[in-house]
Amino acid sequence: MLPLNAETVSRLPADLAVPAYDRSALRTGIVHFGVGGFHRAHQAMYLDRLMTEGKALDWAICGVGVMPADRRMQQVLDAQDGLYTLVVKAPDGTLEARVIGSIKEYLFAPDDPDAVIEKMASPEVRIVSLTVTEGGYNFNAVTGEFMADNKDVQHDLALPNQPRTTFGLITAAIERRRERALPAFTIMSCDNIQGNGDAARRSFVAFAGLRDPALAAYVEENVRFPNSMVDRITPVTTDDDRDEVRKHFGVDDGWPVVCEPFTQWALEDSFGAGRPAWEEAGVQVVPDVEPYELMKLRLLNASHQALCYFGYLSGYRLVHDVARDPAFAEFLLAYMKREAEPTLEPVPGINLDEYQHQLIERFSNAQVKDTVARLCAESSDRIPKWLLPVIRHNLDSGGEIKLATAVVASWARYDEGTDEQGAPIEIVDRLRDELNAIALTQRDNPTAFIQNRELFGDLADNERFVETYTSVLESLHTRGAKATLEDLVRP
Repeated sequence: MLPLNAETVSRLPADLAVPAYDRSALRTGIVHFGVGGFHRAHQAMYLDRLMTEGKALDWAICGVGVMPADRRMQQVLDAQDGLYTLVVKAPDGTLEARVIGSIKEYLFAPDDPDAVIEKMASPEVRIVSLTVTEGGYNFNAVTGEFMADNKDVQHDLALPNQPRTTFGLITAAIERRRERALPAFTIMSCDNIQGNGDAARRSFVAFAGLRDPALAAYVEENVRFPNSMVDRITPVTTDDDRDEVRKHFGVDDGWPVVCEPFTQWALEDSFGAGRPAWEEAGVQVVPDVEPYELMKLRLLNASHQALCYFGYLSGYRLVHDVARDPAFAEFLLAYMKREAEPTLEPVPGINLDEYQHQLIERFSNAQVKDTVARLCAESSDRIPKWLLPVIRHNLDSGGEIKLATAVVASWARYDEGTDEQGAPIEIVDRLRDELNAIALTQRDNPTAFIQNRELFGDLADNERFVETYTSVLESLHTRGAKATLEDLVRP
């Protein structure tokens, strides 16, 4: 069994594709925050495609970890010289794997913040990219305002040379480049937020303004923030995945990545200091990303929310089992067709009906083994951005809201913390304790959950929404998730 690293990569089995380019010739052009499975199945993969053709060799990635949990990624990637195995699992069980070599180095910011700042301040770095989760932009989900009272933000404002946050690190690098008369890099968000580039701009300008109004003006004028839509189902890596890589490919990889065959990236062509020729690797480089991102957020991401709480309460633990249940497939297709699609404009090059049925097929891929619990995590960051806009749009237009509102009710029932068999639910959410406490009161106060204005704004003031929500919540309490879901799709 060979460990994966630069020394052994040339001796790996012939059926495992490895980088055909000279990795010693790579130069770092991108610093990326949040090197998780999704980044490595997506952005790093597209760069590896280009590098395999002898292109983009000056656009290699320096990964950065900010959170304590990122320490393990640093240890694995350092031991493997940045290499990892990407395993694509087709529905028929076919495995396609290759070793990705586009990550050249990795820095763990808590060890040496200045090293991270200096890396971004180097002239060769022209893009700083982000997959820091929906909650990583530190803005209020309802008002959109940057939350200046965040304790880590306050720390970075008080001690700007010892930053803890992504904002503090990147802003310090922008300031250093300005002092050295170097052009500003582009900040490229790849997170699942509508207008992710615009969201990043608001957050970074707001943070810079708290430091220095002149710096905020500089960021506003000089830093580009392209919007993007990224899509590839990438479940959390498990020990079974590591064992499978050992068994099938004879390589010991501490952190392989498993994903589905489908991949899509629509990227706004707005870069201040150049970019790789991503369009030559299959990326849709377009003037306007909004139609693509709304399609993905309101169809794929919101459908994940539509299946996960109902699915978990019904006893399912794997996504493909939920999607293969005819009642759930009917519910998801009804939500997409009747409530989500009417909120969308035409998407160039996309047949929305085919896309919706393709989503059910993707969710049904048993080889990926995506977990329902993963989709249930961080709901307070996801529901307000992915699902509530559908409800608000249809309330304004007179459209249907029953199915989307039912998803909100299923989330509220899930956050009570026990399933229908009485087993405890491990709620993973930044607002876990607060939401659990509220949810536990809702059998006596049915609107308690949606009265949280931080998440729901004024929706609790809308009679149609409240009536629909309380009706579904009562059914969940009295009849259970599966029976409630089946009733919802009946005419």
